[in-house]
Amino acid sequence: MTTPAPLYLDCDTGVDDSLALAYLLASPEIRLVGVGTVSGNVDARRAATNTLDLLALGRRDDVPVAVGAHDPLRGVYGGGAPGVHGRNGVGDVVLPSSGGAPEAVSAAELLLRLSDEHAGRLRVVAVGPLTNLALALRADPTLPERVLDVTVMGGAALHPGNVSPVGEANIACDPEAAAEVLAADWDVTLVPLDVTMANLLEETDRKALLEAGTALAPRLGEVLDLYFGFHAPTFGRRCSALHDPLAAAVAVGGVTPTVAPRVPVVVDATDGPGRGQTVCDLRGRYAGYPDVPGARTRVVLATDAPLAPHLMERLLTL
Repeated sequence: MTTPAPLYLDCDTGVDDSLALAYLLASPEIRLVGVGTVSGNVDARRAATNTLDLLALGRRDDVPVAVGAHDPLRGVYGGGAPGVHGRNGVGDVVLPSSGGAPEAVSAAELLLRLSDEHAGRLRVVAVGPLTNLALALRADPTLPERVLDVTVMGGAALHPGNVSPVGEANIACDPEAAAEVLAADWDVTLVPLDVTMANLLEETDRKALLEAGTALAPRLGEVLDLYFGFHAPTFGRRCSALHDPLAAAVAVGGVTPTVAPRVPVVVDATDGPGRGQTVCDLRGRYAGYPDVPGARTRVVLATDAPLAPHLMERLLTL
């Protein structure tokens, strides 16, 4: 059998981060070797507590968790999204406490350590603001030499933003960090709103999680309740988009991008109305989206199958 690839997850553990984390725990293709948290949906320390509690429910309390950046590279943390993820990030559900504690090092330091331990093999999935990755790059610009690839949930290519007309939340929370990460010398797969908003989890799926009779899956069903309510005005029914789980599944290979050109991507870090926009050069769309020579960012615009059935198959085992 192929040895599972070591994977580091960087997240701001809210509701969809929780699904992504659980999915990775249930994925034999990879082994989760560390998690770093960043302020986004909730503050970085609360995100670490959520992560530790979820890992304990998933019987993986061996995974090191490190608290990362509280504030973006410029400015201060904006206070999260309690109307979307609840005040505690997990839909205001009280999870059983793991009793565990985060690592003594920062998330950026944990990432650098893991890149040394798994040099050339480490895969990185980032589903929150990219502050920790930018800090790691600043501390050691040779980091990309030791990372196999990076998958980022973030941005909007041809799709509207979700926190501004053009800005997606993870990128817009720290545009300076996102600009540095996308400009670094490594291969990035960007999983934007274009595809995450096209993949939905339905009320029947949530009910199946609630009735699973396992340790983690029913808790995920509870956590999704508030999140489904938030999405109801957008989709006309109680359901939710699958932002972070789709990025995790793309990284693992659970779903395959079918339209994903490698193109230049620039993040608008100005103070104008475009702040936080991912400016993707998709002028080749009428020629079948050919790769642009030298581009290091792959922008996922379509996948081979809907995520929900595959995601549920794995979540129901936990």
